[in-house]
Amino acid sequence: MSKADANTRQGSYKSNTINTQDSRMRRHEVTIELRKSKKEDQMFKRRNINDEDLTSPLKELNGQSPVQLSVDEIVAAMNSEDQDRQFMGMQSARKMLSRERNPPIDLMIGHGIVPICIRFLQNTSNTMLQFEAAWALTNIASGTSDQTRCVIEHNAVPHFVALLQSNSINLAEQAVWALGNIAGDGAAARDIVIQHNVIEGILPLINNETPLSFLRNIVWLMSNLCRNKNPSPPFEQVKILLPVLSQLLLSQDIQVLADACWALSYVTDDDNNKIQAVVDSDAVPRLVKLLQMDEPSIIVPALRSVGNIVTGTDVQTDVVIAAGGLPRLGLLLQHNKSNIVKEAAWTVSNITAGNQKQIQAVIQAGIFQQLRHVLEKGDFKAQKEAAWAVTNTTTSGTPEQIVDLIEKFKILKPFIDLLDAKDPRTIKVVQTGLANLFALAEKLGGTENLCLMVEEMGGLDKLETLQQHENEEVYKKAFAIIDTYFSNGDDEAEQELAPQEVNGALEFNATQPKAPEGGYLF
Repeated sequence: MSKADANTRQGSYKSNTINTQDSRMRRHEVTIELRKSKKEDQMFKRRNINDEDLTSPLKELNGQSPVQLSVDEIVAAMNSEDQDRQFMGMQSARKMLSRERNPPIDLMIGHGIVPICIRFLQNTSNTMLQFEAAWALTNIASGTSDQTRCVIEHNAVPHFVALLQSNSINLAEQAVWALGNIAGDGAAARDIVIQHNVIEGILPLINNETPLSFLRNIVWLMSNLCRNKNPSPPFEQVKILLPVLSQLLLSQDIQVLADACWALSYVTDDDNNKIQAVVDSDAVPRLVKLLQMDEPSIIVPALRSVGNIVTGTDVQTDVVIAAGGLPRLGLLLQHNKSNIVKEAAWTVSNITAGNQKQIQAVIQAGIFQQLRHVLEKGDFKAQKEAAWAVTNTTTSGTPEQIVDLIEKFKILKPFIDLLDAKDPRTIKVVQTGLANLFALAEKLGGTENLCLMVEEMGGLDKLETLQQHENEEVYKKAFAIIDTYFSNGDDEAEQELAPQEVNGALEFNATQPKAPEGGYLF
């Protein structure tokens, strides 16, 4: 469906049954579903709990030793004037906060360690103390919003941004990690991080010498800077990241690729100007290429980005088509993960909401065969998106394209079967598509034939049942179709109009003049 401005996509709709507001709402629903299902793919906050992952000078030879001190003793040591005791207290606090299960974050906050840690962050003469303090604050900021807010309110953000310039790469990386947790808390926290010039701080850190673990954390932070709406991040700042994110799509690392794709999916989930900025960064061919990866953690955000881009203008959609997007979408419609099939069908439905040339490209890519299979045997959410793709084609396509749906791609039976769906919105989508088909049949003089086909496929029975539906729109639409097209026929007329078998194939409307070359079914 289309989120494009009213003068582009809206103009291609032949029926006001589908409108841009409905499209936006539908896309928002799809986004919420995806965000619920993607949390294993991208974490918005991450705790640093494993010493073995660090190339830190502080790494104990035998791994983490258990904390021997009580919280009161830890705080007393941290407040000591003795530097060795300060470090011992700070490290003990960090170890306690790095416990894998139930770290005592609130207990430590209640004992006042946050302002002490932030004081230690500023102790440039003791890098090891700064590192331990940064690590402890990273884990506090990985907690609840209240716990993250405590770190923000004690003014940690500017100190972390300053540490991005540290000569110690481990300290700079820990600062990136902490800022990622803070930015991942929500729009308000994200904007505080952006306002402290974090983007200027992180861009110089990316070069050919950047260690992989550091690069992964930087890209994850970048994705959190692009994430969240109400409000969206300040675009003039986010725009600076786009050329770098586009370049990162050439990485060989799964985590880097996944987070770069998520970042672009957030940016494109907005107005056409933001979509255009992503198109201008040359990201589209790279995103399309990533659709052929074997890795779902990359496919999902790359597909989400491509799907968002084709909600834009026809010109923006053409960029995806020109990059070879359609054959890859056809393959993804056959994927073994149902959420990927659903996303691919949703993306195709956005393309079929475009112009007739774009619909023709979908037809030529053989995608309607895959959509028929999804309608027949797919997960319900994927079937729903496939139904939108069909209805959009009946709305925007040429008569030849629409007839192809029935005659060539045999879409009608599985499409009609969705009238049995439990979801009223899906039923209405199918009813809209059927109404469009009948309107075209009427123009071509083939209403009776279509009535027979729909009846033989069980469609009339389903429509009659829907006249008892609890949803007012559903039963009104069902009544309107029956009343307009099915209320005048009699058995004799039906017998005359029944399809005749010629050379083993059904020929419709045999007594009527020849259809145009290519043969209308109606």
